Amino acid sequence: MRFLVVEDDFGSRRLLQALLRGHGSCDVVVDGEEAIEAFRLAWEENNPYRVIFLDIMMPRVDGHQALQKIRELERVFGVLERDQVAVVMTSALEDPQNVVGAFHKGGATSYLVKPIHREAVEQELRRLGVIDGS
Repeated sequence: MRFLVVEDDFGSRRLLQALLRGHGSCDVVVDGEEAIEAFRLAWEENNPYRVIFLDIMMPRVDGHQALQKIRELERVFGVLERDQVAVVMTSALEDPQNVVGAFHKGGATSYLVKPIHREAVEQELRRLGVIDGS
């Protein structure tokens, strides 16, 4: 299992990385531009990510922009919709506009509001079928 954490805040990066440690390998990048590059490289290496935790508010390229580019790359790579990477958007903002934008414009799989807790991450991984439901 391979995860990608995209987060500009050091503490949030470390927390997500620690929460995912027991479930698989975890790469970490600091902005949307690096996320797009990491995603592309993972596919070119034939070792794609299963889940991306993607912060919305970041410098340079934000989470919405990065998600749109990742979905575009999946189309270029010929990835079927059912095989797309699961993208869990994360944000301290619990505003409906961000939630709607993440799901309908970008094709996000789900959305978690910070602060993120172990129970929420594990519940989401179970819902996505990434870890066992027991």
